[in-house]
Amino acid sequence: MEYVEKIIDEKIQGKALVTENKKENTKKLFIESYGCQMNMNDSEIVAAILDKEGYNTTQILEEADLVLVNTCSIREKAETTVRKRLQKYNAVKKINKNMKVGVLGCMAERLKEKFLEEEKIVDLVVGPDAYKDLPNLLAEVYEGRDAVNVILSKDETYGDISPVRLNSNGVTAFVSITRGCDNMCTFCVVPFTRGRERSRDPKSILEEIQSMVDQNFKEITLLGQNVDSFLWYGGGLKKDFKKATEMAQATAVNFAELLDMCATKFPKTRFRFSTSNPQDMSLDVIHVMAKHINICKYLHLPVQSGSNAMLKAMNRQHTREEYKTLVDHIFKIIPEMSLSQDMIVGFCGETEEDHQDTLELMKYVKYDFGFMFAYSERPGTLAGNKMHDDVPHVVKKRRLQEVIDLQQEHALYRTQQHLGKTEEFLIEGTSKKNPNEWKGRNTQNTVAVFEKGDYKLGDFVLVKVEDCTSATLKGKAIGYSDNN
Repeated sequence: MEYVEKIIDEKIQGKALVTENKKENTKKLFIESYGCQMNMNDSEIVAAILDKEGYNTTQILEEADLVLVNTCSIREKAETTVRKRLQKYNAVKKINKNMKVGVLGCMAERLKEKFLEEEKIVDLVVGPDAYKDLPNLLAEVYEGRDAVNVILSKDETYGDISPVRLNSNGVTAFVSITRGCDNMCTFCVVPFTRGRERSRDPKSILEEIQSMVDQNFKEITLLGQNVDSFLWYGGGLKKDFKKATEMAQATAVNFAELLDMCATKFPKTRFRFSTSNPQDMSLDVIHVMAKHINICKYLHLPVQSGSNAMLKAMNRQHTREEYKTLVDHIFKIIPEMSLSQDMIVGFCGETEEDHQDTLELMKYVKYDFGFMFAYSERPGTLAGNKMHDDVPHVVKKRRLQEVIDLQQEHALYRTQQHLGKTEEFLIEGTSKKNPNEWKGRNTQNTVAVFEKGDYKLGDFVLVKVEDCTSATLKGKAIGYSDNN
């Protein structure tokens, strides 16, 4: 633990290499992101790299010199959305002849040269580990050549780059701590588009958080495809940890230790993290969450299915019984914990009995929130290559609606538990429905709306909860919390 203590004691400078040798900004970058929060954070990294190359970001597509779309391949709908956007970009490109269009991220990694050679709809294709090569790729494009780099890396974490916060509310920010995934779930394309797991140096993580705190951000979410797998032992892939020296293994930092370091170093900053994986979740993490008031009592804990047969087919390394036991331990340690799920219905071979197992598991846990989808086959995945997508669409649609309806019922049950209580909320912005109301989130990630009064964006406010829907709490602000 000497390494951990050294990091905590070290003075954090918050400087980034990307700010050196910065060119005068004369060009305009339009960038859109689809998919997970990792993609959003990657877009902020790309904006920082291109800021050094003279690009200012713009929200006006028609005036852009460079248009980039950061893509997701996790579901067919996401790819369809991106293709529609590319059609829009190219319509504008016919008018603005100097505009260049590029595809970033997971869809770029999956389809590679297809965009350039077959469809000829973009000028450059850049995978998730190749963003630092963007200046070279753009030079190729402006020389009249197509450019592509989708090489996956064993060590790239972008830890030396301070992201440009895009569309920020100035209150909450995301900090990536891991990249890639080793779990090889059969339905998922991530290991093939983002590569194997590797973790970021804790020192650079703390430096980035310090930078955010200095800019008065109040809440930080630690991001990774699987944050529970965080393991820093000096660099390299997680799978190579056993090959590391005894010293490297002895001084390694796991996720529970990193989370403890963050909460200790920045006691006035709220922390969240996502995404967790049940098979990798350690109760040490839950104990750290219980230890620190500034670590939010919310876990996104995807289960994907309540059926052991489906979990096995999905190559999830846990059973429904093990998941239930984990949930029992979590609620025992932190009774007020809020849980959310990812659920896939209609996976290959799913029977009605399997579906009922999913509904039963949901009734056991009573999740606060849920993200629910009908299975869509993804080319390049193990399921796409070796399994038959045999559940009829009409059956998928019916099962999905049953899952959604049950989740709505449980969400209302959970929000009702807040009625009559006075809780702390962090003001994140104006209510979408009423410009005279603020919206904020409590430690359980539940949104509340209340009259603005004299409170300001970024304030921690005590709110007495008086009413609720299945998604939102309604209440009255009665004062500031001690966290301001």
